[in-house]
Amino acid sequence: MRRLLTAAAVLAPLLAMSQTTPAPPPAPCSTAHARAFDFWLGRWEVYDPKGEKAGDSRIEAVLGGCVVQEHWRGRGGLEGMSFNSTDAQGRWMQHWVDNRGGRLTLAGGLRGASMVLQTLRESGTPTGAAPELDRITWTPLPGGAVRQLWEQSADGGSTWRVLFDGKYVPRP
Repeated sequence: MRRLLTAAAVLAPLLAMSQTTPAPPPAPCSTAHARAFDFWLGRWEVYDPKGEKAGDSRIEAVLGGCVVQEHWRGRGGLEGMSFNSTDAQGRWMQHWVDNRGGRLTLAGGLRGASMVLQTLRESGTPTGAAPELDRITWTPLPGGAVRQLWEQSADGGSTWRVLFDGKYVPRP
């Protein structure tokens, strides 16, 4: 009996070591794809192409890093928020709302180093007219800045007009 107990005492730690505990699953939204828009995170002063201040923006990861949330305050009193996340198909989605009743939903993803999101805006389109196409591109710039270019096309993407061109500069 003593030999059996001694053998069990010797074998127990070896058996325990041979049984591996499965690694915990990765945290939700921790993949490189889910972190692709993190270059936009920060507190920003935003300038137009003439160098005039267009507004301030705070971009933060919320809900366990699953959402990139924007808080925008522009000159002229415009305030808005966007909520950015990936969907089940791996597309990035943005939902924008503002204090003037504006809303916009965009979808897309990375193209090179830039995040490019676009959608058709059909509300307000006259009957028989082609819906307007909105495209917003965020591009990381040297020195930690980010350019946001919002363009719109009324002819299916043949020509584009700029609605907003802003340079996000980290706040001091």
